[in-house]
Amino acid sequence: MVFKEKEFTLGEKSILLRSARTDEAQLLVDYLKDVCGETRFLLCDADEIEYTAESEEDFIEDKNSSEDSMLMLAFVDGEYAGNCSFQPIGTRRRAKHRADIGIALYQKYTGFGLGRLMLEQLLGKIKELGYEQAELTVVGGNDRAYRLYESLGFKECGRIPNANKYQDGTYADDIHMVKELNR
Repeated sequence: MVFKEKEFTLGEKSILLRSARTDEAQLLVDYLKDVCGETRFLLCDADEIEYTAESEEDFIEDKNSSEDSMLMLAFVDGEYAGNCSFQPIGTRRRAKHRADIGIALYQKYTGFGLGRLMLEQLLGKIKELGYEQAELTVVGGNDRAYRLYESLGFKECGRIPNANKYQDGTYADDIHMVKELNR
């Protein structure tokens, strides 16, 4: 699904939200490596990113041609800031009403409302498609993200203790959150 380009202003910053283009594949691969190196709150370490520009092009094409999932990029004052996406939890009838959300931003673009803006736009699309609930996972200790999700109506529905093990031997939980969209 293509997200039609939209422009916003947050404070003094000019925001552009839109779908990815295949010519941005290498930008997205580099971004994944950078953003995974900035924080412990994403799925993996930077050195574990093995995507290629070619595989990312396929991913972009799949998202843009999909009828039930989407990838949205954010640009702040013309610079790439991060992205968010959704896809169905599953294809079976019993799970087709559930959308899984992911979001990540460069750290320098957090804390001024960009994540909220992106998620509000994403949730609007999810609801428009008829999904009944949106789900996401936040890593324990990521208090700012947890509070953002709560403020958008997500509720904690479970935890997996020690789901993330770091190179220094410490652990963090996965916290599952859900937002009901039609109730």
